[in-house]
Amino acid sequence: MSTTLEPEQAKQETDEGVVHILWMNGGLSCDGDSVALTAATQPSIEEIVLGALPGLPKIAVHWPLIDFECGPETGADNFIAWWHKADRGELEPFVLVVEGSIPNEAVHGTDGYWAGFGNNPATGQPMKTSEWLDRLAPKATAVVAVGTCATYGGIHAMAGNPTGAMGVPDYLGWSWKSKAGLPIVCVPGCPIHPDNLSETLVYLLYQVAGQAPMIPLDAELRPQWLFGRTVHEGCDRAGYYEQGDFAKEYGSPKCLVKLGCWGPVVNCNVPKRGWINGVGGCPNVGGICIACTMPGFPDKFMPFMDAPPGSKVSTTASMVYGTVIRRLRKYTQNASNKEPKWRTKGSDLSTGYEKVW
Repeated sequence: MSTTLEPEQAKQETDEGVVHILWMNGGLSCDGDSVALTAATQPSIEEIVLGALPGLPKIAVHWPLIDFECGPETGADNFIAWWHKADRGELEPFVLVVEGSIPNEAVHGTDGYWAGFGNNPATGQPMKTSEWLDRLAPKATAVVAVGTCATYGGIHAMAGNPTGAMGVPDYLGWSWKSKAGLPIVCVPGCPIHPDNLSETLVYLLYQVAGQAPMIPLDAELRPQWLFGRTVHEGCDRAGYYEQGDFAKEYGSPKCLVKLGCWGPVVNCNVPKRGWINGVGGCPNVGGICIACTMPGFPDKFMPFMDAPPGSKVSTTASMVYGTVIRRLRKYTQNASNKEPKWRTKGSDLSTGYEKVW
């Protein structure tokens, strides 16, 4: 949580190695990613902010969700001053966190705006989200896109939208690098998995402190260790898929592919990790995977409740194989559920063991 500092104090803190995190939620979003982060436990936001993790640099978090400077008594001007300090080059280093998709005001050809964050002191007019990104991205040590709206555009960027919304990589460029040589780090999810985000932020903070190598990202700029596997590979319903046993209605514990689940092709670790403290997660609690961590979301996965294209072929093949394998396994299971014949009371040893005494 930030505090109100005079410029000299801010400079002193910067000189002492404070890393500032500027969290901008002025894009098109529901703020669900901010809310989700409050549930993080591995590590928690409190552990990050209070420096409870060994080797973590000192940080100052400027986050609208919890910052007291956003309150009515202190006023938003004190809060937004940190963004202007960063724009003037007075915060070094800082990590820019972006929540929400970036609208493209150029599509309507007027001076209006779709989304803004604070006011411009010179004009008193709202500053566009895109303008902040233009100003701060070149000065940031790292840029983190949080949630599917910020990473890939999300719901606001679907076909037919009037805002021209896009994700941060679409806006800055997929090959964009920060002044420290870091690519944009995308942590998708609708909302974001709380621990995925807190873990990624901690990794970046250790990297800024020189205690971690370059963050490993996949081609879609997602952390590889979090998004390297599919939902299906971590789903506790996957055994039913392999046996060709599919749910026909919600509430069934069986595989949900025929009800619209995209788990076999979606990069996401939620079923494996759970949601909070290992509990929950979409398929774990009976919900289908609608692919919210994928760049093609939502357009390529609609309508959500229909079986995915190709699932008829894969499920039919699985059912043919599964029907046979289930019968064979049932036979083995029945045999394994019976005690060996030599385990009986009596004076004779019937295991075939030859006495040597």
